[in-house]
Amino acid sequence: MTWKKGRGKLGPLAPLIGSWVASADSPMGKVKCTRVFKPVLGEKYITLDCTWSFGKGAYEEHAIFGVDDGTLSFWSFTSDGKRSTGVLSSAPDIHTDAICFEAKMPAGIARQIYWPNEAGGFNWAVESRTKKGWNRFALHHYKAGK
Repeated sequence: MTWKKGRGKLGPLAPLIGSWVASADSPMGKVKCTRVFKPVLGEKYITLDCTWSFGKGAYEEHAIFGVDDGTLSFWSFTSDGKRSTGVLSSAPDIHTDAICFEAKMPAGIARQIYWPNEAGGFNWAVESRTKKGWNRFALHHYKAGK
């Protein structure tokens, strides 16, 4: 996988375009997560369709990435009825090429980060801001899906 950002405001998302799969442990047991990123509407937006499959259930997310007031942003909607919005940020503490989005959530600031994995594919993490820094509560290694 080549981790090369593209041109334009949506360019940072170029390395993520495609279908990706990860397996991980979670408090609910093993989880298989699929993420599909694709350009839509004349490549003015990128959608993310994500499914977390647990033993007997699934959690789904539909997100749209686009430019709002000149800033790369996202709008996320989940199967539990929640939604969030956020903006492109940076995460030099994670990786120099990290793609990071921060969102104001009811419990405080959260961020999701994507960065290249040396073994191929990419890593994805979700963290919440604390007084001491960032607290990670999810980490997945995604590989190309089918």
